[in-house]
Amino acid sequence: MNKKQIVQKTINFVKETLKGAEGGHDYFHIERVYKNALLIAKNENVDEFVVSLGALLHDIADSKFYNGDETVGPKKARSFLESQKVDNDIISHVEEIIKNISFKGGNFDQQFNSPELDVIQDADRLDAIGAIGIARCFNYGGFKNRELYNPEIPPNLHMTKEEYKKSTAPTINHFYEKLLLLKDKMNTKTGKLLAKERHNFLEVFLNQFFSEWEAKK
Repeated sequence: MNKKQIVQKTINFVKETLKGAEGGHDYFHIERVYKNALLIAKNENVDEFVVSLGALLHDIADSKFYNGDETVGPKKARSFLESQKVDNDIISHVEEIIKNISFKGGNFDQQFNSPELDVIQDADRLDAIGAIGIARCFNYGGFKNRELYNPEIPPNLHMTKEEYKKSTAPTINHFYEKLLLLKDKMNTKTGKLLAKERHNFLEVFLNQFFSEWEAKK
């Protein structure tokens, strides 16, 4: 089986696995990250096959939906890729990408680095900001039945990884605890360029949100 066929089989596997998933972490999220990763990869010296597989499998079992268990995703990815007879060094690389891609409160030291991870991480972070990022943020907040905003609960910018995972704070807090921080955490030139416009949209949205909240206009 050639690489193109394996990528198509991976797409089919992810579509089937994520049927009925929460709207911010469904197959369409994966598809957007995959497309953005390929776009960014054009300007980077990377293995496009690893980028494709890593992007498609990065959220195959997001720990948020598995009681915080971060081992499920890498195991699922390995099991699938082994069934497709993918080389073990590529499988190991994809596993490391899945283990290290997440923001995790910004207080998490990555244990692994590669140009392919940089590309996929940027693509994933782009999907967390801008109009789609806002939509995803509130969709997940609704899924978890969180308040939109509560002036009495300020954002916590110094959470540990575990505190971040267990947070039940209002959705607006997530803008300050993660989304607004992503622009300065992009790895690639293309990622940084694309993040600027999306970041600006977050700021426009927040200005409008608080104006309406305070009945200023």
